Amino acid sequence: MIKILFVCLGNICRSPMAEFVFKDMVKKRGLEEEFYIESAATSSEEIGSPVHYGTRKKLQEVGISVDGKYARKLIKEDYEKFDYILGMEDYNITNILRIVGEDRENKVFRLLDFSNNPRDIADPWYTHNFDKTYEDICEGCKAFLNRITR
Repeated sequence: MIKILFVCLGNICRSPMAEFVFKDMVKKRGLEEEFYIESAATSSEEIGSPVHYGTRKKLQEVGISVDGKYARKLIKEDYEKFDYILGMEDYNITNILRIVGEDRENKVFRLLDFSNNPRDIADPWYTHNFDKTYEDICEGCKAFLNRITR
């Protein structure tokens, strides 16, 4: 089983969007039994909060539910538990490494590092553009899934 953890600052916008988009892609390919997928935050600010309404609304538009998801914080032990820890931007990567320590096993990446156009995924908390975030996350999830299922 491949264990994947998506990470952003608060675990209410980007990382839960990536978690549930990726779960949906995996399900549509009939690969649910081969993956364990979660998301987490690098900050404690939103711990216990539900998914941001902008993310919920965008995912509802495409038929994806985030029911039951509440923000949780990344912990040092997650490094051993997961095979891939995927941040949304360079700032997340810096904070992931502060929490888990050194990336000895080369598990930590930005999600869009797997795409043909590696870059950060902007935080819709600030941009208010959940459509753009969704497009970027779909691009990253599709590229990542293709890479690991080759």
